[in-house]
Amino acid sequence: MVCADRSGRVLLANQRAEHCLEGLGLSTSANLFSDILHLEPEAVFGQLENGEHELVLPAECPEGKGRAHVRLLPEADWVIVSMQPEITPSLPDDPQVKQTLQELLQEREITYRNLLAAYLRLQEVNRQKTLFLASAAHELKTPLAVMKGYYDLLLSGSLGKTNEKQQDILLESKESCDRLVRLVSMFLNYSALESGKLILHLRENDLRDLVTELAARWHDVFQRKGVRLDTRVDARLEPFKFDYQKVLQIVANLIDNALKHTPANGRVTVSVEPHFWERRAATNAPPEERRRTAQQQPNSVLVSVSDTGPGIAAEYHQEIFEDFVRVDRSSSGMGLGLAIAKRLVQAHRGKIWVDSEAGKGCAFTFLLPTDNL
Repeated sequence: MVCADRSGRVLLANQRAEHCLEGLGLSTSANLFSDILHLEPEAVFGQLENGEHELVLPAECPEGKGRAHVRLLPEADWVIVSMQPEITPSLPDDPQVKQTLQELLQEREITYRNLLAAYLRLQEVNRQKTLFLASAAHELKTPLAVMKGYYDLLLSGSLGKTNEKQQDILLESKESCDRLVRLVSMFLNYSALESGKLILHLRENDLRDLVTELAARWHDVFQRKGVRLDTRVDARLEPFKFDYQKVLQIVANLIDNALKHTPANGRVTVSVEPHFWERRAATNAPPEERRRTAQQQPNSVLVSVSDTGPGIAAEYHQEIFEDFVRVDRSSSGMGLGLAIAKRLVQAHRGKIWVDSEAGKGCAFTFLLPTDNL
């Protein structure tokens, strides 16, 4: 068994794996993808991140042809690979039966290779699509920033007085411009996530500042739609290391999603509180000790954005976090907000989920670890 990171660097290998690598003339310093599997990392991670629980790939073993069973550890972003020699079935003595079985095995191998080649071509098309989105977003970013600046100047009165009707038109135009800015930011984040170039800038930050900034930014939009925005931040909350802009994007996406589906006179609530995440407790500690210290030592922050909208049926709770998925086809948007939020949460080693019933509103909740695990 071999454990490797996204680049293919071997992190762990048991004794049997070391003997297998030696038999192939390799060592644990070999690259898993280029030297052992002879595949690009994107081809492997693409299938695993799209829902495949385990990949079975052709590989070389000291005994001859073999199979590599590849599984993903999503939290650590590692892959676990176990190599097994291919067992050739004993063929019957009948020449016709033997020939038929050999032909079937050859056809199966050809079909598998054709499917793999088709998958790699699709991956290339997907890469080109991501590059196009990134280029288009970069081209739009600068003119939108200029437009937004002029709207702010006009609304502040720096370029002359405006009457009430002009103010309303400028406010609506500015809100549309802000929405375009958010879409461009969403596309840039999506292309960075798709290309594997996302970089987290972890600094000591306070979620209070983040919630305050978002409340001020969304105040006018909520007021115009007649929806109430409530914020509840636990007084026990302490600063911790996270990427301020990325978490800002996560919460903004959830607020935008909640506002779109909340009718007038409804309410959207953003709550933040310290939380003990049991799954992140030390595995070596006795269960009794973990239970005694669980409530005294929070190791994560729980952020929830709830609304009083129509809710989401249970069968869509997993689907809505996929790319370009919209449960309500009549609503605006690209279907990327929740998908990006999920990936950004996972990049922080957290998790996100939804609690909802049709007709009873919904609550999107995510956890961010505050420890150094």
